[in-house]
Amino acid sequence: MVTQSLNTKIAISGLTKIYKGRSGNTIALQNTDLSIQENEFVCVVGPSGCGKTTLLNIIGGLEEATSGSVQLDGVEVKGPGRERGVVFQQYALFPWKTVLENIEFGLKLRRISKKERKERAEHYLELVGLKDFAHAYPKELSGGMKQRVAIARAYAVEPEVLLMDEPFGALDAQTRAQLQEELLKTWMKEKKTCFFITHDVEEAVILAQRVVIMSARPGRITEIINVDIPYPRDQSTKLDERFIRIKNDIWSKVYREYLEVSK
Repeated sequence: MVTQSLNTKIAISGLTKIYKGRSGNTIALQNTDLSIQENEFVCVVGPSGCGKTTLLNIIGGLEEATSGSVQLDGVEVKGPGRERGVVFQQYALFPWKTVLENIEFGLKLRRISKKERKERAEHYLELVGLKDFAHAYPKELSGGMKQRVAIARAYAVEPEVLLMDEPFGALDAQTRAQLQEELLKTWMKEKKTCFFITHDVEEAVILAQRVVIMSARPGRITEIINVDIPYPRDQSTKLDERFIRIKNDIWSKVYREYLEVSK
């Protein structure tokens, strides 16, 4: 049973997800408990197939659990909702729309006035450093710039919770490092609750307040590590002895799970 406090934003209790297939059933998640606090930045790491994305999709209301529950502010999640924004590894931008129009899209669906849509979109464009590309099309942008647009679009609808599924996974190391810093700056200004999936332990430690380690299938939470390094953090933080110690500790535990997968 998950322990909740007055500041608990997301409460995950006894969550199990079983996929049924012709060759048998696959247990993606098994009896998973997790409590995430308001405005907290949590990263999830673990081997491929451990249920990280399934967990995110259930929190986002994109999939249903087989058993157990997810509550947001004490209300059970039954489907997608405007209080949750999702950013995937694939940018999913509309190629026929400009950067500004892409960011305005969710606001238009909510029938926000044209003036407010433009103001809000421009605000988040500036926040992610793309103010000068408002009228460019996605084909004119680099991969990193497209992902910044996707993040700005998610922020523009002002969700209470931001769910991010390996958003920097397809980017080169330099762009990835830059976007890590920009995401942290944006989070420190906006203070959303962030649930971030990554395969990169170093990325998890530079971003998160807590790192959740998941086991090989069936997915379970094996340990939660506190990252006691103050913000603001940047790439120089990776040279800090505390950073190196925490990273190595998490990596050794994640690697054991990878070895379980390869048996």
